[in-house]
Amino acid sequence: MHICIKDQIQNMNLVIGCTVGCPYCYARNNVRRYHMIEDFSKPAFFPNKLRLMEKERPQNFLLTGMSDLAGWKLEWRDQVFAKMAVNPQHQFLFLSKRPDLLDINTALDNAWFGVTVTRRLELWRIDALRQNVRARHYHVTFEPLFDDPGTVDFRGIDWIVIGTMTGPQSRKVRTDPAWVISLTEQARALNIPVFWKEDLVPIMGKEGMVQELPEAYNKVLEAQRQWQK
Repeated sequence: MHICIKDQIQNMNLVIGCTVGCPYCYARNNVRRYHMIEDFSKPAFFPNKLRLMEKERPQNFLLTGMSDLAGWKLEWRDQVFAKMAVNPQHQFLFLSKRPDLLDINTALDNAWFGVTVTRRLELWRIDALRQNVRARHYHVTFEPLFDDPGTVDFRGIDWIVIGTMTGPQSRKVRTDPAWVISLTEQARALNIPVFWKEDLVPIMGKEGMVQELPEAYNKVLEAQRQWQK
């Protein structure tokens, strides 16, 4: 049995839009389809959504499902961080493909900062994350994988997520199972939890799916279950 990561971590799209311009971007396609904003290349902030953080029921939230943290204006980030600070019942995740543009210093214990790596030439992003973001928690998402990342320096990383290409382009891009196994073994050697996204089932098989969450996320999920009783 496998679980869907979206059931464990919900999107809260406080910012919509991204300047990176990945050709396979699902978020840009959705924005165009549903006319969410005029120009996806010009990120827009929706501060009215900050009230969603006031929910007492704990949640794990991804705040960059339709944006890149490097594209956020400083004043947007300050507002979000301030709201996070007074809502410690939640865990908040951020992702970026341009950590070289970040300069963050925070002691927030419920903030998780990560980078997306799709190929070996992008491993520099992990180093840039550690250098430019001084925080308590780091994570790395390998999705989609276009080649073998090889040996990865996972020092200080608290969680890794591995996925593959979805949608029409999945016929052309296929993650090699050996890459998934290698990343998993490297992370586990450092006791780092690993989560294989559900889109890896056709590649890796249903049996033996690795879907580990950080303890902080598990505590949120357990609190949700208690909340429902």
